[in-house]
Amino acid sequence: MRFKNYSGLLFTTALGWTSCISPPENFPSTPEIEFSTIEYVRTSAQDSLIISVDFKDAEGDLGLSSTDINPPFNPLIYKRDAAGNLITYSKRPPGAPSYNPIDWVIDPIINNTIVKDTIWVEQNEDQYNIFVRFYIKRNGKYTEWKWQDPPFYTTFNGRFPRILTSEEGQAVEGNIKYRMLSSGWESIFRTDTLRIDVEIQDRALNRSNQVSSPEVTLRQITRNTP
Repeated sequence: MRFKNYSGLLFTTALGWTSCISPPENFPSTPEIEFSTIEYVRTSAQDSLIISVDFKDAEGDLGLSSTDINPPFNPLIYKRDAAGNLITYSKRPPGAPSYNPIDWVIDPIINNTIVKDTIWVEQNEDQYNIFVRFYIKRNGKYTEWKWQDPPFYTTFNGRFPRILTSEEGQAVEGNIKYRMLSSGWESIFRTDTLRIDVEIQDRALNRSNQVSSPEVTLRQITRNTP
């Protein structure tokens, strides 16, 4: 019965950012962030959980474009056997997972060719540049809510676009607002106390410090819209 409540959920992400180019000498080479705000917005369609962080970076190499899909930003790593062959579901080894939409892809395009089979893959975390983790507080202890586990098999990690169009390094600072859309926030978390941890990553794969939201419930951070 509980899984039925989840079956109609739709997960997407959207974000916005603002920045101001500035040349201070003390900006970090590795991105540095501070938690800014967290807000829950009800609408007539999908509801939004919105977090924002302030950032600083010395080189300004933040953000990924839609064409940034080649290594190291490729979304998938195709697993192969000792002979270098792709591992199909029908010939999966004993330690391979059962079918799920994270560990297996159907008819992928590899080297510009469609492979008509179900192939074992590993998700490449470097395809993203903003990382979010959810924690629920129960009996005084936090436990991570893992979206990649059943029944969701998804993630709220995502991408924000390039801050600068030029590859020439410039110090930047600003704010990233990251909106996570779902039709089921309240059916999942109800009155739970939540915490969200956030990190970002630059194109040199330098991971920022991790920041945390305050302890909140959805009711405490709700903003209703017409």
